[in-house]
Amino acid sequence: MTGLRHFSIMIAVRITVIILTVILLFRLVEFHTNEGLIYILGSIIVFVQASLLYNYVTKVNRKLIYFLESVRYSDFTINFRADNTMGTTFRELNQQFNEVLEAFRQARAEKEASLQYLNTIVQHIGTGLITFDGTGQVNIINSAALRMLGIYRLQQLSELEDKHPRLYELLANLNSGVRELYRTPADQPLALQGASIQMHGKWVRIVVLQNIQTELQQQEVESWQNLTRVLRHEIMNSMTPIVSLVGTMRLIVNEDIEPSTSNQEAVSDLKEALQTLEKRSKGMMQFVNAYRDFTTLPKPNFATLAVQELLHDVMQLLQTDLTAAGVLWQINIKPETLSLKADSAQIQQVLINLIKNASESFTSQNSRTISINAYITDGVTIIEVEDNGDGIEPEALDNIFIPFYTTKKTGSGIGLSLSRQILQQHGGQLNVRSEVGKGTVFSLVI
Repeated sequence: MTGLRHFSIMIAVRITVIILTVILLFRLVEFHTNEGLIYILGSIIVFVQASLLYNYVTKVNRKLIYFLESVRYSDFTINFRADNTMGTTFRELNQQFNEVLEAFRQARAEKEASLQYLNTIVQHIGTGLITFDGTGQVNIINSAALRMLGIYRLQQLSELEDKHPRLYELLANLNSGVRELYRTPADQPLALQGASIQMHGKWVRIVVLQNIQTELQQQEVESWQNLTRVLRHEIMNSMTPIVSLVGTMRLIVNEDIEPSTSNQEAVSDLKEALQTLEKRSKGMMQFVNAYRDFTTLPKPNFATLAVQELLHDVMQLLQTDLTAAGVLWQINIKPETLSLKADSAQIQQVLINLIKNASESFTSQNSRTISINAYITDGVTIIEVEDNGDGIEPEALDNIFIPFYTTKKTGSGIGLSLSRQILQQHGGQLNVRSEVGKGTVFSLVI
């Protein structure tokens, strides 16, 4: 306010000077005969003073215009210097302009930092995110969505029509709050859920893509567990009295029937039949008990494990069997200090099962190799067990994780199911890819 008060005083002073100059000119005309020269000189003086007054006033307006334009176009690089030519009264005004612009600069910097922070979060979350407007122009698509869809960029929604026609149709017609299921060409299940918001007078649709493969696998495992639990209960309830009755019948044959009959051949046949019945009944009970772990797997005890030490311990247990089978193995860990959080005993159980399966995948191969590769990608640790064996037939590949399914004559069909369950309890996945005649790769994703 001080600067503005001084500004008003200076305006009044300059106007007063002009008025006094005019009065002085009239007084001079009264005492001098050369009126033309006095008028000319007086007019020049008055013009100069009026110009100075005009410049003095309009300079403030120009400063205001520069300031408002800088705000309008977000150009906060302008700096108002202390204007000594106009006097000290404008220093405060310039200072206020500079402070306001600095506040705008800080606000914009904070806004840009917040946007960068949010963008970093959006790009690094595991959930896919796509936003697009009514014309199909894609505003945001994060790395997770690109990875799920197997594309490297998306600018227009119509670009999905060739590779993902079903997804294009779903996105174009997805209503807010509605959840849809979409399977990618790689048979990856994705859950889609949309919402609409209005920004700058335009409607923008936000679609979230979530990989629900783990969720579906977990539901599948729980279903098999419930079925196995029921079957085990029913079989055990049926077989236990049978085994007890067989024991009672054997006692009756030995103590009552055998001493009192001369037909020892019939007694011998009866004993053999009871023995076979008992043996098969106990075998069935042992078979059912073998699946106890599948339904009662304990929760993992997490600890930080050095991958190099983990794999070394596993290979120490298996090297004798691998050598006897003529299998060579190699371990590649990048970086060598790679570590993960997991239950050591359970992950060892998974690796032992996978490596044993790999060692049994060879038939006529002269060079038998198992490679164990451990690395980290996108913040996720991956351990691969790769062999150059016979591979897995496509029809079998779809069923290998189903409990009781096995292609081995002596297999129980529970190893891979249990291994996948262990990985799921670790918040990870057990994946497989295979090509007949070339080999198989099992991947532990933790």
